[in-house]
Amino acid sequence: MNMNQRKSSTNDIALRIATAMHQMGIDALPRNYELVYEAYAGANPDLVREFVALGKFKTQASLDELGRKYLPHHHEEGVLQRSAGAVRDEMANFMALLQQEEISLSDYGRLIGEASQAISADSPESSSALGLSIERLRQATEQQATRNAAMAASVAAQSENMDAIQRDLASFEATKFADAATGLGNRRAFNKAVAKVYAHPELPVSCGLAIVDVDVSKRFSPAQSEALNDYLIRHYGALVKRATPATDVVSRFDGLRFGFLFYTSDENEIVRLLAMLRSAFAAAPLRHPETTRNLGCLTFSAGVCMVDGIGNAFDLVTFAEKALQQAQSAGGNRLVVHRGGNDGGPDGKDWMLYKNG
Repeated sequence: MNMNQRKSSTNDIALRIATAMHQMGIDALPRNYELVYEAYAGANPDLVREFVALGKFKTQASLDELGRKYLPHHHEEGVLQRSAGAVRDEMANFMALLQQEEISLSDYGRLIGEASQAISADSPESSSALGLSIERLRQATEQQATRNAAMAASVAAQSENMDAIQRDLASFEATKFADAATGLGNRRAFNKAVAKVYAHPELPVSCGLAIVDVDVSKRFSPAQSEALNDYLIRHYGALVKRATPATDVVSRFDGLRFGFLFYTSDENEIVRLLAMLRSAFAAAPLRHPETTRNLGCLTFSAGVCMVDGIGNAFDLVTFAEKALQQAQSAGGNRLVVHRGGNDGGPDGKDWMLYKNG
């Protein structure tokens, strides 16, 4: 596909999304556009189901609730504002408690002073005054003990509230970079990890980037793929997660396309790891989610680019994508490693790893 064709395709998609939004009465906000796009793309089946469940005409409040769940990066400012407001309320409550405690201690100190004066007095009237003062001090002591217990309970409750706010923020931060369908990282998480490779451009982290696309179309028709979409995503997402070393990065981009960042400079090691993934695919045949009928196994195509000689994150991803396209154009079920400089040429090494004999 040439540049003009890609531009035309992008414009067509944008027009379809804009038309759908207009028909449903959805405001043309950036966060709404991405939400509708994700729903129409179908990469996240849960999002699609909940989007459809909103009905024909969707309120902005219901769209934002869905967006906070699946596209939280658009709602980060609101979440932070709510958290900041909650913290301010907790601090105000705590300051009010301290002020109440200060007044209570002041009154208690005054009663202690009166009791001390009564004890020191030598007059005959001091006996009755002492008894009255001691009784007041006893009552004040009981009240102070009760207030102290209430104060401790209030402080503990506020501490729990602050912990809950902190957990919510941590959970929100995690959802920004998580793929809800598989539990893997999402494309934003992958882009963030790749950017860190070039934190020091003159000395990038030694690694290799791989993009893997499951060869669904070789086994299933478009209608079958759509019907099995949820199951396929969960099945292969789990396999990819189990087969990837914990020290490396793996994310789901969309559909059944995954990105890997292997922290090794050894190309053969990456080839070995992908061969292990291929074995995992072969050892876990698909079962129809309703009939449990054996559906066989799927293969995958992969494109790899090593960081050596690649000057930036964009090129690293682009060349891996080009290698993947070469693998798919050659019939799929194979791995291609990018070769050549930064000119973006088609040169690559076809490992033919997955060609069935």
